[in-house]
Amino acid sequence: MDSKLKLQMIAIVSVVILMVLGLVLLTNQDNVRKQPQQVQTMETAQDNNIMQPASSFDEKYGLDPYADPYAFLQDETFFDREKEEETDQSSALSLLVSTVQKDIRVHVVDGNGALVSGQNFSFKLKKDGKEIRKTYKDEDKDGMLYLTDMESGDYEIVLREVKDYEVPGEPVTVSVTDEISYTVIDDITFLVKSEDEIDATVEDTAVKEAEIDADGTETNKRLEDGATVFGIDVSKWNKEIDWEKVKAAGVEFAIIRCGYRGSKTGALVEDPYFEKNIKGATDAGVRVGLYFFTQAVTPVEAVEEASMVLMLAGKNKISYPLFIDTEGAGGNGRADGLDKETRTAVCKAFCETIENAGYTAGVYASKSWLNNNLDTEQLSSYTTWLAQYSSQPTYEGDYAMWQYTSAGKIDGISTLVDYNVSYMDY
Repeated sequence: MDSKLKLQMIAIVSVVILMVLGLVLLTNQDNVRKQPQQVQTMETAQDNNIMQPASSFDEKYGLDPYADPYAFLQDETFFDREKEEETDQSSALSLLVSTVQKDIRVHVVDGNGALVSGQNFSFKLKKDGKEIRKTYKDEDKDGMLYLTDMESGDYEIVLREVKDYEVPGEPVTVSVTDEISYTVIDDITFLVKSEDEIDATVEDTAVKEAEIDADGTETNKRLEDGATVFGIDVSKWNKEIDWEKVKAAGVEFAIIRCGYRGSKTGALVEDPYFEKNIKGATDAGVRVGLYFFTQAVTPVEAVEEASMVLMLAGKNKISYPLFIDTEGAGGNGRADGLDKETRTAVCKAFCETIENAGYTAGVYASKSWLNNNLDTEQLSSYTTWLAQYSSQPTYEGDYAMWQYTSAGKIDGISTLVDYNVSYMDY
């Protein structure tokens, strides 16, 4: 083999070797790409005693450069929110203060909003910046102070220190006026009682004046009058009611008694069937209004009654008016002896407070009561609900509803029930 041929062979072998080496290198690089990268965590670095220098950022904020930033993933409860522990606020006192007319009412409540009773609370008052020397005390320890015949002006009320309690650091202010304020008493809830707290046999003694005045011509049948809306009114006296059956029987509206003022003590009492009745009626699709049997003897008490009604109405869907039921209590009621002027003022105070809160107000009374015990001209702007048990109403004044019998029968109600027609479709 000559030298020229040898050189050609060497060149060819060299090219082949280079090609093989190139293929090997390409194959190794492809395998490296396909293999998962091995990431050395801080924890591995610590285990291998590989020291990582702390950055200036770590030093500035006191961070551990060797901490595993993914350790929180191993904690199953990391994202659970811890429930805040309920703290007892019963020792922190505050004052709820309101006024209607020439009066101041004070309620002492704890941090949980509960009325605090059983303590010897005493109060200091300032009027127009000048301290009143007299100290007022909660004599019956019920957590309430009610002051009447107060002169008009700006008052500051301070609760004196009480052992084991934290009293307000700043006085509570209130402006007393000579004119009645027909506005809701926000803290009325503390005056409302259940029948478990009173003697209902002497407190709930309303007497239907319409039954006394009935002329014997009334009917307990449904009136066939397409221009009117048929309804009933109910209270605890009607016991348990199946409102689905009542709705199916054709009842379109119900005026539900929400409460009454006690005939003897004057306590504000919620009707024990109110919640059941209003929920049952609204769930069944029966439109509702409310009524309250009054025994108020002053306009201020009427504002209290209206405030209670509004408190109970506020969480419910109301379609029909909110009525004050004014009638006798058997001759022994605290309001039975009111003169026409005072009784009219009571009804007006109730209705004004209701209407100022955005509801429609009304007065329920018998024909004789409207004619003899009320000045209806002063009440003409409110809805009148006439009670007259007769074949035809003979009351000559204006009225929007007529209760024409107390002897009605409705499927779903085990007792007799009052029938009503409304000339207004609220």
